[in-house]
Amino acid sequence: MSRTSDVLKANKATGGSLIGYFPLGFPSMRESIDAAVAMCESGVDVLELGIPYSDPVMDGLVIQQATELSLANGFKLKDTFEAVREVASRVQAPVLVMTYWNPVMQFGQERFAKELSEAGAAGAITPDLIPDEAAGWIKATDEHNLDRVFLATPTSSATRTEAACSSSKGFVYAVSTMGITGAREDLDQKAKQVVAAVRSQGPDSMTAVGIGVSTAKQVREINSYADGAIVGSAFVKAYQHGGIEELKAKVAELAKGKSK
Repeated sequence: MSRTSDVLKANKATGGSLIGYFPLGFPSMRESIDAAVAMCESGVDVLELGIPYSDPVMDGLVIQQATELSLANGFKLKDTFEAVREVASRVQAPVLVMTYWNPVMQFGQERFAKELSEAGAAGAITPDLIPDEAAGWIKATDEHNLDRVFLATPTSSATRTEAACSSSKGFVYAVSTMGITGAREDLDQKAKQVVAAVRSQGPDSMTAVGIGVSTAKQVREINSYADGAIVGSAFVKAYQHGGIEELKAKVAELAKGKSK
């Protein structure tokens, strides 16, 4: 069973899903928790809580600045679980954490999975962990009934895409362009190629597209061929500019793209 894929499948009947990212601890832990809850109340179907990391190789400038502030203000990995616990208790949406692999390794992957599950999370996205090196993580997430999301990219071989699909639970994260995250005027057409490669693995291979999504039109386009659109930088930028009210407005605006 997967809480995340259940939501994606149910929403597909009416159009699609909006998956929203927000970094924990930005600009403070309390404010990030309230922002995450507000996102779900405004139209986000699946929530990603970003765990700040000192070397965010995939994150664009907007998210880097936010996570740097979080770390400067004293964010610690252990803070994740209490934050997840509160958010999960206040929303209906599945709550995933997005984390680079090194913090999990330092904490202990079995311990991390256990505490994440006990906090009420649905699972985790690990962008820099490949299935070939994830045997321990796969075992731990199976034991604690957590979704685990691996990435498929425009340069992934057929073998690599097959591994991402067979190892993922919840959905496969389809990277639309190579490079760092951030809003782009036009989504790379390679996104459709990545989704098609995931789809070729079977009808149960759920996939959502991220990196570069910033408009309702893009959300609608993505949901026409995938199972969800992932938005991060656009939401963080809205919060940076106008606080929680502008964030809520941006979520509501992009959520209009979920309808057929």
